[in-house]
Formats: sequence, C-alpha cells, structure tokens
Amino acid sequence: MKKTIIVETEKCLGCKTCELVCAVQHSNTKNLELAVFEQPTPVPRRKVEYINSVIISDGCHHCEEALCVSACMSAAMYKDVDGTTQHNEEKCVGCNMCIMVCPFGVIKRKGNVVVKCDLCKGRENGPACVESCPTKALKVSMQLQQIS
Repeated sequence: MKKTIIVETEKCLGCKTCELVCAVQHSNTKNLELAVFEQPTPVPRRKVEYINSVIISDGCHHCEEALCVSACMSAAMYKDVDGTTQHNEEKCVGCNMCIMVCPFGVIKRKGNVVVKCDLCKGRENGPACVESCPTKALKVSMQLQQIS
C-alpha cells in the first residue's frame, strides 16, 4: 500500500491553513504564537499554488520509485518500511540533488539541509494538514502499489 495525501481541488479554497499548521507541526515549540519567533523560521512541507485557475495543495507524493531517494548521495532520503519516502536531516549534506530531481518541486531548503513532507510520522491523529483542513479537501489515501 502506498500512503500519500490527495487533494480534492473542487473543495480547496486556497486558504493555506495546511501550510501554516504544517510549519507549526514541524516547529520546535509546536505552538503558533511561539513558532513565529523561532530561528530559523519553521518551514511548511506543503505548498498551495494556483495553476491554470485551479488551487492545488501539494506535498511529497511518496513515489514508489522515488527519484529523490536514488539521487541522495548521503542516504538521508530513504524508503521507510511503511512505503513512505522519509528524510533524515542529520544525514543530509545539503547537496540539493533531491530538489533537482523531484518532479513535483515539493522538497524545500531549511538552512543547510532539505525538508519534505513526512506525513507527520508518529503523530497520533495523522497528518496535521489533513486534520486541520477547514473544507476537508485533503485526505490520506492508501493506494495499492504495482508489483513488477
């Protein structure tokens, strides 16, 4: 099973709540009022864009054959046992290869390393962006992976 977040574009208002709660979830304090003063400023792992009059909230697609994993020279990007694509910031050398090969442009820099959606791994209620979406446009999707 491939786990990822999908967006129902007809429900998305482009409010960027998903970006905000993602940044707070990945902040040191996990508190909006305090997170805005953190250095470096917390970086959201989702991005909301308007593309051809369609609003899209996008994050890591947790690709089955993730190019970012193949391109990572320090093995900081890896496929977890649950099938998600994860990133170990401690191993990251900041070479940016993952950013260059990601076909969705969802990997971001944070200081000398990169960050990406981790589906809020370990968070009891699942991804914070999905839980907080006011229109319920975001959903966790479990898809069967093709077996070659």
